[in-house]
Amino acid sequence: MGREGKREFLKHPRVPLEPGKFTAGELLERMSRTGFQGRKLGEALGVWKQMLVEKRNVVIMALSGAMVPAGMGRLVSFLLRKRAIDVLVCTGATLSHDLYEALGARHFLGTHMVDDAALLRHRIDRMYDVYADEDQFEVADKWVMSWAARTLKDDHPYTSREIVAGVGRALAKVPGAKRSVLRSAYEAGVPVFVPALADSSLGFSIMTGNRRNRRRIVVDMMRDCDEISRLVEVAPQTSVVIVGGGVPKNYVQQTAVIAGYEVGREQMHRLAVQITTDSPQWGGLSGCTLEESVSWGKYHPDAEMVTCYADATIALPFLVSALAEWKGLAQRVPPQFEWDREPVRIRFRRPHA
Repeated sequence: MGREGKREFLKHPRVPLEPGKFTAGELLERMSRTGFQGRKLGEALGVWKQMLVEKRNVVIMALSGAMVPAGMGRLVSFLLRKRAIDVLVCTGATLSHDLYEALGARHFLGTHMVDDAALLRHRIDRMYDVYADEDQFEVADKWVMSWAARTLKDDHPYTSREIVAGVGRALAKVPGAKRSVLRSAYEAGVPVFVPALADSSLGFSIMTGNRRNRRRIVVDMMRDCDEISRLVEVAPQTSVVIVGGGVPKNYVQQTAVIAGYEVGREQMHRLAVQITTDSPQWGGLSGCTLEESVSWGKYHPDAEMVTCYADATIALPFLVSALAEWKGLAQRVPPQFEWDREPVRIRFRRPHA
């Protein structure tokens, strides 16, 4: 047992990383045979590819953090349009910043070594080392209020998915908005859920419009939760890509628990990738390991899971570039959702087929 047991542990030699001219995919494949978080980043690509190879699999992304201000928005748009993800759950701030850019405003390189009181006087908002123009945010807020006043009905229980799809549809007519997250999701048929919609200028612009115009536009968050849970209930299999933590992470994970309650059988997520900078020892959800979530029934005990502890602004460019190079992405048959059904119907067919 001694020598046999030793050989069992020492089966896979670590391969030194050599310098050279590699594509992003080639580099990550080599990194998967090194160590530490470089290895985990390489393994994350492998699991994400496996999600896209699996037939009749729905890939759900949970996205938090200031990804659009940091310059990651077009990476997310690529994932939507190429159907490397099938459902997006994100913060309202993600879409607020995306709308800000879609309407022609820009984010600017700044510094965290700055007098923030001076920025306040000039109506400049700061996200670490990135600046935004508060005057242009007000333009976006007024655009949302005007759109809602023209488009949405009083006392109808809208879900965040319906709100986001409506904004995306409106942006289809806006020059320069083609690569926005909102428009890309709408045109690719990817549902977007924003469980904390009011925690953003996109949400509070609707509230402000209600107050100023004496309207009663209603966003029904319970119906919202019901929609995404029913989606997981009818999906043959689900997988998860988590970027950051917070509400989007738990919203995606809890769908497996709710679905299990409702259908009376295991409906756990089967593959998972997590990119995070949060640590588990503080006991918070953002740092919670995927393995801990197994105890809640969010992931199957045999699920293939990998967590990479890295800044998403470093990890995402590598992962998305590698997926863009991968020929298997174009061969995938993604799910198409029919929301006029109760519950939602899922069909697996190529877009525009």
